[in-house]
Amino acid sequence: MSTLTDLTDEQLLRYSRQIMLPQLDIEGQQRILGASVLIIGAGGLGNPAAMYLAAAGVGRIVLVDDDQVDQTNLQRQVAFTESSINTAKVEALAAQLMANNSDIKVDTVAQRLDETELLDYISQVDVVLDCTDNFDSRFMINRISWQVGKPLVSAAAIGFEGQLSVYHPGVEASPCYQCLYGEVDAQELTCSESGVLGPVVGSQGVLQALETLKLIAGVGESLVGRLQVFDALNHEWRTIKLRKDPECPVCGTCS
Repeated sequence: MSTLTDLTDEQLLRYSRQIMLPQLDIEGQQRILGASVLIIGAGGLGNPAAMYLAAAGVGRIVLVDDDQVDQTNLQRQVAFTESSINTAKVEALAAQLMANNSDIKVDTVAQRLDETELLDYISQVDVVLDCTDNFDSRFMINRISWQVGKPLVSAAAIGFEGQLSVYHPGVEASPCYQCLYGEVDAQELTCSESGVLGPVVGSQGVLQALETLKLIAGVGESLVGRLQVFDALNHEWRTIKLRKDPECPVCGTCS
């Protein structure tokens, strides 16, 4: 994270509602302005996560997605408009972020990254957000984030259910994503096959932004060791305590 610098008068005014929070104050805002995040997936989760992080003043946001906007995205991917159709998602999302906050830097990667490329990008940032929709990508992101010691904010949503947690290599008792799912050949459900209500996935993306800002500013208690499960149909939250698997091939302590 960058060295703390003085805020300009414009920044003091723009972020005044955040700076007023005693837990955050000017120093917390300085940390946000000096931070960098990697958002992998620019869809239903990545849209609101990126928009709130940009609005909060995160200094550098890197967007990764190899997809283009299509008409079915517009129901839940709120940064896109009809004019965005057939445009690279990262470019359409970046345009919205810069329109909101021209003071930040937004980098776009309109391709699927291999392990070497992903390692390079994760090494450059402070926090990683997993906004993807498949287990292969999630396992790889988790493995590399753990390898280079970067906190991972992970969320998922399908139908009327959302899930959210934080996996942090810097916290001794923290499990990783693979501790939760192991090596099982889980049947993947996708929005295109099972459907999802827009606000359900949006709520999880917003909460990813919240957990990311808390990590950057060093405030509050993160979701490390806890999985939050949201039942939107009945509007109920359930917290599942997660334990580190000593035999996990990513973060385990047993040989």
